[in-house]
Amino acid sequence: MNKIEGVILDWAGTAVDFGCFAPVNVFVDIFNHAGIEVTMEEARGPMGMLKIDHIRAMLSMPRVSALWEDKYGRSFNEQDVEQLYAEFEPALMASLSEYTDPIPGVIQTVEALRAEGLKFGSTTGYTSSMMEVVVSNAREKGYSPDYVVTPDDTHSLGRPYPYMIYRNMEQLKLSASWKVVKVGDTTSDVKEGVQAGVWSVGVVIGSSEMGLNQEEYDSLSDSEKEAAISKTKQTFMQHGADFTINTMSELPQLIESINGMLAEGKKPGCAK
Repeated sequence: MNKIEGVILDWAGTAVDFGCFAPVNVFVDIFNHAGIEVTMEEARGPMGMLKIDHIRAMLSMPRVSALWEDKYGRSFNEQDVEQLYAEFEPALMASLSEYTDPIPGVIQTVEALRAEGLKFGSTTGYTSSMMEVVVSNAREKGYSPDYVVTPDDTHSLGRPYPYMIYRNMEQLKLSASWKVVKVGDTTSDVKEGVQAGVWSVGVVIGSSEMGLNQEEYDSLSDSEKEAAISKTKQTFMQHGADFTINTMSELPQLIESINGMLAEGKKPGCAK
């Protein structure tokens, strides 16, 4: 039967940690310690990637790269990447449990779709040891997908490679990529979905791409909210998303629409 069988959710910024703040603050801190002042925008740019890849991507940004050369008199090298990562991991681990609250609407949405027989997998830019903290804390707060895959399970080939999605599909026995929906809050999530050949969906409110915490978002005027939502949606679509949703609460309705498209023989990529 041509229907969606499973959903693969990202973690921070999608299922838990509204605004995806746990890693961002640590990226800013470790670069500051190295004498390089990075912006929040630069720290968020590669979000969703395996964290050591994220550091490498930040160092490769022209402005950051130039600052590094000014300070150290040379280009960054792999040893610099590893040194920054060695500082990043324990700093993140120390605060990670504080950033595991499920985003509003996620638990109810997962329960509703599970009641219809859908399975829930997950992918992340966190390592397995980081995810032990996130998974156990999120479970206590009511959120627990059926399966968790990290880049450690795919030989460190994280996003935008599609392999974490394929591992989920294998474990959950999902029969075809076009019967799978991937939901995430970063451009690397979107690319992961596109490259896996699944329906790729960007979730907007609470996303790393929008970059606001709950309080900041709630304090916006209606027109400011509309502008922030529109800008974030545009970014996701430019990177290949099939669809965007404002919140996870809209996912059941979207899946219903996708099922209608599948009945007409349409596949991922046709909505763009």
